[in-house]
Amino acid sequence: MFRTEMIENSDHSYDVVFYLSDYNASTEAALEFLTKSPSFRKIRNIVLVGAITVVIPLSQVVSKSDRYAMSYVFFGTYSQQLEYISVTQGSLGVISPSYFNLDQNGQLEQVTISHDFIESVHQQGMKVVPFLSNHWDRASGVAALENREQLAEELYQMIMEHHLDGINVDIENVSEKYRDAYTDLVRLLREKIPADREVSVAVAANPEGWTLGWHGSYDYKALGEIADHLFLMAYDEHYQGGESGPVASLSFVEQSIQYALHFVPREKIVLGLPFFGRIWSENGEISGQGISCQRIESIIARYDAKVTYDRVTRSPKAEFSLTEADNLVINGQTMKPGKYVIWFENSNSLKEKLALVDKYELKGAGSWALGQETADVWDYFSLWLNGKYFEDIAGHFAADAILSSAEKGYMVGVNHTAFAPEEAMTRAQAAAICARMLHLSEELSPYADTKGHWAEKQIGAMAKKGLLFGYEDGTFRPDEEMTREEVASLLYRVIGAEYEDESSPFTDVSPQRWSYKEITALAGKNILSGFPDGTFRPEAFLTRGEMAYLVQQVEKNIDS
Repeated sequence: MFRTEMIENSDHSYDVVFYLSDYNASTEAALEFLTKSPSFRKIRNIVLVGAITVVIPLSQVVSKSDRYAMSYVFFGTYSQQLEYISVTQGSLGVISPSYFNLDQNGQLEQVTISHDFIESVHQQGMKVVPFLSNHWDRASGVAALENREQLAEELYQMIMEHHLDGINVDIENVSEKYRDAYTDLVRLLREKIPADREVSVAVAANPEGWTLGWHGSYDYKALGEIADHLFLMAYDEHYQGGESGPVASLSFVEQSIQYALHFVPREKIVLGLPFFGRIWSENGEISGQGISCQRIESIIARYDAKVTYDRVTRSPKAEFSLTEADNLVINGQTMKPGKYVIWFENSNSLKEKLALVDKYELKGAGSWALGQETADVWDYFSLWLNGKYFEDIAGHFAADAILSSAEKGYMVGVNHTAFAPEEAMTRAQAAAICARMLHLSEELSPYADTKGHWAEKQIGAMAKKGLLFGYEDGTFRPDEEMTREEVASLLYRVIGAEYEDESSPFTDVSPQRWSYKEITALAGKNILSGFPDGTFRPEAFLTRGEMAYLVQQVEKNIDS
């Protein structure tokens, strides 16, 4: 039907040429072949050669969501849930509503299943895969497992009757004693439900390899062999009734993935992300109650909360105080006067977790629960899930460095989908990047013109370390663009480089130039490079893409 040829570009990306015997008949098959290629992410253009030759940018033929993407829907009415779905920008392929709830006897509760809802979701190109849940009630879960033959048959009948696309099993808080029974329930469901419909299992995150308690109820290996995939609930690291801390630190999530990979193929793991946070009071009366990220956003604004990003756990937290005059009600409970802390998720923490899906080549990602997220999530969810990160870096010489800097949290985009690699680097951006690389503690800035600036505390940290300076008039000018020699001087101090009386390799950098020492020292370490004509162009502005490349080089020297 077709043969292929891969042509490498100068930036090590590829153009794929398909020689088609019949253009109309072969195009779809060629594109399907393409997306399954192990070099898929490095492909820039598709060239279809037949009766006519067509060159198509990859971004125009690949759907926005290539990896599996789902979300549970638990809160709100059917109409509200459809509204939640409507803002996801086509990011999801599967919706998992709460249709299969277990009562105290392990029997299915009577619920109203909306055929209008199911039809609406199907019309939008998504599947409806309800979840089976005991909602943490152990007696209910145990009874269901003991009654698994009848339960599996009832679930099968409901799935077929209501034209559902499968089932997600989410029975939690049963012990290791029911490990085999749990696996057997999933086996029964898989045997009954048609192969083209999903049977998946939500499993506890297990970074420490616990084998007892509710963690022990999941036989990762056996479940992975039977089910289409395991939904890894990589959250509730800190939980209601426990001590204060992040809901899902990056290390907790990554270690949970690594443990799962010992037993389950990567293509059968879906990473579960939290769209919620938890709140604790200083007096201990409020201890980890769940609260949606959307609500947290409004609390931060209303009470002028201090938000910091913990560099160790890679998690944000908000700290604020309430007075007698405040009337904050959370989950029906009025918060008393005092100090509070909320650990939650924001775009930075969610992006870092989404990047793990690409790093470990997992099947995809899902979330608990739709409607709890902030509106900006859907601006970047699909891009980051699929390892694309930014739409404007394809073919850029520094694309790999940009991705590396973004994954490590050193650099961020100008918005959720754009990096702007050809924009000039500002003094504030440079300060923030270096402060993150050096893991500096935030400090108040001594410069009047940085008060209230987004990078104020990073500028303060760099100033305190003596790595970045202001001007004689007492200003810092944070949004002023930096030249190539100014950045060279900054990075010279950051890595603590030493000048070894080297000669300049650049025709336009003479010994009389104020930045001669810094430029030649960094060039000697292969951090800086010039242009093909032998110049360095010290007074030209440094671009954000060039900075990403330099960050990659500087990091090697910091590590050494």
